[in-house]
Amino acid sequence: MKQLIRTIFLFLSAAGAIQGSSMPVKPVDTAHFYTRHSFDVLNYRLETDLYSCYQSPYPKTFTAVAVVTFRVDSVLNSIYLNAGSLSLTIDSVGMAGSSFQHVSGILTIQLDRTYQPGEETGVSIFYRHKNVNDNGFFVSSGYVFTDSPPEGARKWMPCWDRPSDKATWELFARVPLNVRLGSTGMLADSVVSGDTLVYHWITRHPVSTYLIAISSRVDFQIHQRYWHQVSDPADSIPVRIYHKPGENLCVIDSIIMPLTGFFAEEFGDYPFEKIGFATLSSNFPWGGMENQTMVNLMPGGYDDANLIAHEHSHQWFGDMITCGTWADIWLNEGFATYCQKRWVEHMQGSEAYRNEMNQIASYYLAHNPGWPLYHPEWAIHTPSGGTLYNQAVTYNKGACVLFQLRYVLGDSLFFKVMREYATDTGLMYKNAFTEDFVRIANQATGQDLDWFFQEWVYGRNHPVYQNTYSFDSLGGDLWKVTFIARQIQTNAGFFTMPVQLRIEFADASDTLVEVLNHENNQEFIFPLQKQPVNLVFDPFRNILLKKATTILSTHSAQGSRGFSLHQNHPNPFRTATEVTYDVSSEIPVEISVFDTSGKLLSCPVNGKHLPGSYRFLFTDEGLAPGSYYLKMSAGDFSETKKMVLVR
Repeated sequence: MKQLIRTIFLFLSAAGAIQGSSMPVKPVDTAHFYTRHSFDVLNYRLETDLYSCYQSPYPKTFTAVAVVTFRVDSVLNSIYLNAGSLSLTIDSVGMAGSSFQHVSGILTIQLDRTYQPGEETGVSIFYRHKNVNDNGFFVSSGYVFTDSPPEGARKWMPCWDRPSDKATWELFARVPLNVRLGSTGMLADSVVSGDTLVYHWITRHPVSTYLIAISSRVDFQIHQRYWHQVSDPADSIPVRIYHKPGENLCVIDSIIMPLTGFFAEEFGDYPFEKIGFATLSSNFPWGGMENQTMVNLMPGGYDDANLIAHEHSHQWFGDMITCGTWADIWLNEGFATYCQKRWVEHMQGSEAYRNEMNQIASYYLAHNPGWPLYHPEWAIHTPSGGTLYNQAVTYNKGACVLFQLRYVLGDSLFFKVMREYATDTGLMYKNAFTEDFVRIANQATGQDLDWFFQEWVYGRNHPVYQNTYSFDSLGGDLWKVTFIARQIQTNAGFFTMPVQLRIEFADASDTLVEVLNHENNQEFIFPLQKQPVNLVFDPFRNILLKKATTILSTHSAQGSRGFSLHQNHPNPFRTATEVTYDVSSEIPVEISVFDTSGKLLSCPVNGKHLPGSYRFLFTDEGLAPGSYYLKMSAGDFSETKKMVLVR
């Protein structure tokens, strides 16, 4: 049995500085500046006739009246709203609206007089949806639903279509009797008149336009249960699961209650008046969409516990607390991805959690487009959906940053930060900016964590370590371990992080040491009273977002067998394999990894070596199972070994 001894060493020395880009500086109030406009929407009321959309040939046309109530923030005599020109035809305006122009997706409404700051008023807009495919309003074979991220609500209703202006929502929808229609908020009423059913949905809490949804189908079935708040068991919240006849609900029905309870214990009570889910047709463009109280899922989504956990956690992170600008989107998607993995940890244990976090980190490392988590330009100009919802950065890097913050802080402080962020009364049911989370993290921990967020959120890319270590006998039973931490990335600044080293001994005992690596080429020396046989850098992969090699340097030609690349061990390997090689003279050495087509994938070793024997740990970061080749080059010497990665 191995014994784990955790020792913290803080003595250090350093030399040199990394070459590359300077440390990024976060913007000052830029996000807030670009979320201000001249009025604040208070409520959207939509009266719409969807009756014909459910009948063949399933037209996408409907008529509607939108009433937008707002408070004036600056002197104004007109307002403008987003209204997609390809999707909507505006017929007339009323109430405080006297005339309008609809050009290039902007609906400008002239008001009946000049309004002063603080006044409240409203405009009515009579409009029609065209019979077009616009990826906002979907109609097919009895399904009618909307999908609005990031700014698609404008395709089916006039609105201020940015995440920063939350408003309450009210819907009156006319449909045939055999249609079940769900929406954001609570069902206030459903009135039957002849062959017609009019649904009336209303929200208690404000919502961003991209999180408003209509989800409906002919002969939709509704499986309903009730969730009772942890803090108040008398508070009964309906759980409405919309599904087609015969759909298997075993997975969602078995997890929705414990899942809600787990998130409520971690982040505070479930924040809304309803828990709602609906599976839609194959036209639905996502795996899932976290509309406030009305999550939409792809066909078969009720069988996917990870998908359900991800979307449900958004009710806290994304819906209750919504990103202030699209530059802050990681506060939605990175958090939900982390919560999804946190649920895995809760249900399956820490090993399963770490395995899944390793997988998403590997995906990031293989597909990183090179931009930071917080991209200030996105606060001004909304990127394409494919860019905004980039899997590698927005989702995976965001979740990994939270994993690494947990490592830096420890569990107690980390979960305190998460709960205080989720229950902050200044943010609940409002919008949050990245600096809000940084502020709360600093307050909750009593630490200045700006360095961490500058590196991992405002900065781009990740560290690439090329470490070395050596073992030296001091006589008797005394030994010295020297470890040099070196970062070689040129597309990012230096990353300060606590790093762990596991020193292994011949008697099968280990010592775990932790040091603060805050400068490049930083040397750490550890005196020991028995002979070490191996050193492993970051043995638990707590720094997920990195590439690393750690090489043993003997600095001695004694016993050298000339130039040689040995077969990696183990081979085949699953997650990591050890590579050893010999160098007989002082010379630049390069070890490269190729796929079977000859494509260069990485170069884990590249630099001048002294004579000696070396070894490093090669990990599977970003690689698919299959065969690969290691090639060592040193002057005229060249040798290649085949290695196999399996799962």
